Amino acid sequence: MKIRKLGELEVSAIGLGCMGMSFAYGKGDDENEASEVIKYALDHGVNFLDTADMYGPWVNEELVGKAIKGRRSDVIIATKFGNEVSDDGQLTGKVNGTPAYIRKSVEGSLQRIGTEYIDLYYQHRVDPNTPIEETMGELSKLVQEGKIRYIGMSEAAPETIRRAATVHKITALQTEYSLWSRDPEAEILETIRELGIGFVPYSPLGRGFLTGQIKSLDDLAADDWRRHNPRFMGENFAKNFELVHKVQELADEKGVKPGQIALAWVLVQGDDVVPIPGTRHIKYLEENIAATKIELTAEDLQRLHEAAPVGVAIGDRYPDMSTVNR
Repeated sequence: MKIRKLGELEVSAIGLGCMGMSFAYGKGDDENEASEVIKYALDHGVNFLDTADMYGPWVNEELVGKAIKGRRSDVIIATKFGNEVSDDGQLTGKVNGTPAYIRKSVEGSLQRIGTEYIDLYYQHRVDPNTPIEETMGELSKLVQEGKIRYIGMSEAAPETIRRAATVHKITALQTEYSLWSRDPEAEILETIRELGIGFVPYSPLGRGFLTGQIKSLDDLAADDWRRHNPRFMGENFAKNFELVHKVQELADEKGVKPGQIALAWVLVQGDDVVPIPGTRHIKYLEENIAATKIELTAEDLQRLHEAAPVGVAIGDRYPDMSTVNR
């Protein structure tokens, strides 16, 4: 597995998004299977694990902590705070970036993961009621105290990123990015590259849509969050599936899977780009790892660009877009 750099932080060329093991995409498989996926990732060079306190809530961090027990030196752990979780473990629907909440959040994450430090600590969403300078100031203190090594942001707007970077070095920005979510190309990528910030695309496979495995809503569990995602609903689903057909055509020509083409496309966008595809199954993790070796020609890239121009997907990325790009 090749190594890439997010600012000064060295990580595997792809990471492993752990959210879906216990949150959002229907009831996860048994904990042992999820743990085996994490261990397999570490054994095969994928050392960058992504979780968050809100996944579960709390359950996902605990799962990651158990899976890496005894292997802390083998892994780069990224987790997040900000989507407020109450003391009894319920999502409140609020975003909280206050210093007091950051303190409480980081202590909880350290305990659940079973570690003395977090490698990359993201502000999951920007709190509109707390100045970003105040939030970053507290995170900077945590770096000085050794509780976190690097600071990240997620779904932040360019001006917010610039303001945050005046307080402390930002190592990585995490934002949705894939063949059907190319919005960051407009301003985000230019901004973070100017500031020396690495880019961590989440949902690089379009929340699984670009794999071609989801052919109707019937393929999703009854409690799967994607059933309420605008891109998966009504006429949008059929329209968006036209993109999958085009990716499938190129994949067939190369003898690979459409999801692998989608992931290879993200990887070729720059050496400062580290996607974090998620999976619950080792066979799909193997496919993702193999995608790092796929070479796309200039002609391939042009075909994909024409098939998936900016704005190609029909429907918003979330049912409520009010918490992104702040």
